[in-house]
Amino acid sequence: MTASPAWRVFRQMQATVLAAGLLMYAAATLDAWQVLPLSADQKVRLTLEFPGALLALTLAATLIVPAARRAIRRHLWLSFSTGFGQTLISVVVGLGLVIAVGGLTVWQIHHVATGGSYPGGAFSGFGAGLGVLLAQIILLRGLEDGPQA
Repeated sequence: MTASPAWRVFRQMQATVLAAGLLMYAAATLDAWQVLPLSADQKVRLTLEFPGALLALTLAATLIVPAARRAIRRHLWLSFSTGFGQTLISVVVGLGLVIAVGGLTVWQIHHVATGGSYPGGAFSGFGAGLGVLLAQIILLRGLEDGPQA
């Protein structure tokens, strides 16, 4: 079945949000490596290992656990059905949320210099969020023919 133009735009929006998330994460990671007063091993754990593990865990859970998979697929179908990801405003909102999370992570990195706590939770949460976005891209394939596919 050939995808409708609206469906193609929706898929592209999902891919764009994932790409923006990955770029924001990369920027925050590079910033952390320059700013945080940690050893290289600690920086690897903080910015790559823990978030990577949470990304993998979240991705696996959303693809393997039937209830999670159904919930994400339903969310995607409802989002498409209501027009989210098909208008300029909804695309700006989706990208804006990703940029806001990236900005929060960078703010937390720089907050350490004034005695704030280390942004391990922000990096790990960002990794988990990227896992959900990646799962959405994968689950979109099964929705090509409708919500029951």
